[in-house]
Amino acid sequence: MRSRPRAVRTGRDGHSERARRASEFVISTNGGVSMEEAETRTLFERVGGTAGVERIVEAFYERVEGDLPLRKIYPDDLEPGKAKLKLYLEQWLGGEPRYSELYGHPRLRMRHLPFAIGEHAAGRWLRHMRAAMQASGVGEAEERVIFAQLAPLAHHMVNRHDEGAH
Repeated sequence: MRSRPRAVRTGRDGHSERARRASEFVISTNGGVSMEEAETRTLFERVGGTAGVERIVEAFYERVEGDLPLRKIYPDDLEPGKAKLKLYLEQWLGGEPRYSELYGHPRLRMRHLPFAIGEHAAGRWLRHMRAAMQASGVGEAEERVIFAQLAPLAHHMVNRHDEGAH
């Protein structure tokens, strides 16, 4: 028996209910900026919108390419990962839920299980992401808020024990 495709319900804004539910994982704290700014601008806007996220991701992947131990974890072709990270960060920072519309709920741990990620790699990933944000002009207040939630998320991706990692 063939299953019929389910109809996707969309709201007035044109986004599916599934994408809207999946987008509930966005960052929601203000990180020391004025209450007025925190109430009126998302972190996505405060890091420069789509162009800002693209700068961050490009700067991040430049650093990954130069880090042999970390680069070994990534597939040969980095372009699909770059595209997904751009969409994910856009959504996670409060932008449009385009990642969820294309790929469904992020399920980050499940999606990262095929890659051997130890604590050492998670730390290197975070250092490169912080350096990429700084190089891209992300403000200190925004960086503080982002890393308060990004650091635990990166360590949640750890799925292997580091043996002799330095």
